[in-house]
Amino acid sequence: MQTLDWIILISTLLIIVIYGTYQTKGSKNVQDYLKGGNTTPWWTIGLSVMATQASAITFLSTPGQAFHSGMGFVQFYFGLPIAMVVICMVFIPLYHRLKVYTAYEFLENRFDKKTRTLTAILFLIQRGLAAGITIFAPAIILSAVLGWNLLLLNIIIGVLVIIYTVSGGTKAVNVTQKHQMVVIFTGMIIAFVLIINQLPNDITFSKALQIAGASGKMDVLDFSFDLNNRYTVWSGLIGGTFLMLSYFGTDQSQVQRYLSGKSVKEMQLGLLFNGLLKVPMQFFILLVGVMVFVFYQFNESPINFNPTATEVVLNSEYSQDYQTLQKQQNELFAEKQQAIFNYVKTENNVTAKTISEYNTKSDALRNEAQKLIEKAGESKNLKVESNDKDYVFIHFILNNLPKGLIGLLLAVILSAAMSSTASELNALASTTTIDLYKQRVGEKSEDDMVKASKGFTLLWGILAIGVACVANLAENLIQLVNIIGSIFYGNVLGIFLLAFFFKFIKANAVFIAALITQVLVIGLFFLNQFEIINLPFLWLNFVGCLIVMVIALVIQSLMKNEMNYE
Repeated sequence: MQTLDWIILISTLLIIVIYGTYQTKGSKNVQDYLKGGNTTPWWTIGLSVMATQASAITFLSTPGQAFHSGMGFVQFYFGLPIAMVVICMVFIPLYHRLKVYTAYEFLENRFDKKTRTLTAILFLIQRGLAAGITIFAPAIILSAVLGWNLLLLNIIIGVLVIIYTVSGGTKAVNVTQKHQMVVIFTGMIIAFVLIINQLPNDITFSKALQIAGASGKMDVLDFSFDLNNRYTVWSGLIGGTFLMLSYFGTDQSQVQRYLSGKSVKEMQLGLLFNGLLKVPMQFFILLVGVMVFVFYQFNESPINFNPTATEVVLNSEYSQDYQTLQKQQNELFAEKQQAIFNYVKTENNVTAKTISEYNTKSDALRNEAQKLIEKAGESKNLKVESNDKDYVFIHFILNNLPKGLIGLLLAVILSAAMSSTASELNALASTTTIDLYKQRVGEKSEDDMVKASKGFTLLWGILAIGVACVANLAENLIQLVNIIGSIFYGNVLGIFLLAFFFKFIKANAVFIAALITQVLVIGLFFLNQFEIINLPFLWLNFVGCLIVMVIALVIQSLMKNEMNYE
């Protein structure tokens, strides 16, 4: 980090915070504070919806995912355009007609207060945890790579978000997210161009794609029905559609973005804009990761990209073994160079197979290094993250980009963290204020409700910082957020679908079914974790939705039969 990097990083973040606070100061009523006065145009809605989902985890983890596993992760998003169409046709007209502030208000109109309260609480649990992770994710990685204090980073990110979110509410979130997305897109495009330019002179973009393809990194589509493959066309279209329906249709952090629209048409256009742009955006971010992989085909890389993990193992009894693996990795790299250059000249399938074999050996060495890191951590009684997917891209940025651009890319990562966290705090405060607080205290003045909303925003911001400070890493941060969502989303989506399409289902049947389903889904998740069953987390969205609907139908039928019998 040079002086220029610090200037760019700090000035970018401060401008966003000051601009968001200044542009949206003085919300006089709840509609202004929680729904942005219903003045948001469709393009702002689209960018805001996209920024809410595209957290720092997206820009840290996704390139690392592609570096290790290739482009297949894009299949996770295949259900998103389908979900956008369904939400535009079913969810938005209903929400707009009922003039709701939160998605869960609709459930009281359709069922009763206890069903509304239950779904609101399920949302608060999972989104409260996710808000902490969206702060923690960039903080833990920047802390490890730059040596910054982790606790201080968590607090700084959280406080910056709290300032403008408390001040301006929904409008502040929407206004800042629009500019944050400009920073994010600019930074990622510049990074992509620089990666291509840093490849050898005779390696064009098309040849880089060929090299990536020779190692299986360009295998986008997987039509297999193997549940051991986490990301396939079918898991994306089925599990992904249900996840996206739940997330964009029932998660207040997204619903609040489009409820601020000027009209139904503006809301629908905003979501369709997101549906059209999101999959190409994720494809591009994954492609950045693949190009980083190609870059390291011509430049030596560490055997593990997490500097903290490397430091731990090098200061342990396993230091010599780890250095031996790194030496073997360097030797393998040197041997692979000739095969790559031969392939670029001849495009021979035999040579392509040789490159693939070299990379398979390299992956095996990386796996051995991970095991040594885990052993070193255990011997020192430390929790060390051996999986380095989240560190690949940031390692490339810090070690290969010119000064100034490092600051810009770090601003991209922190802007993304702030944008998604702001949406989450805004939604958590809205749900707490409208679905819980207002239910308890009854009608209050506009001024009192705005003060309550600001107070709950501040409270959730402090809680999110607290979660960030005690969080632990999962195998991959982007998966951790999706796992948390998948445990709750299917159940909530099923409740909404019952409300929309099964008019004969009553409140008690849904409430009991929702409680049973949540216990079952959590049970299924842990059964999969302990390898008793094989059910990847993405399928929990579909399974949870199906279970709650079936149980509700059964309970309603039993209740009806009992009434007829009486």
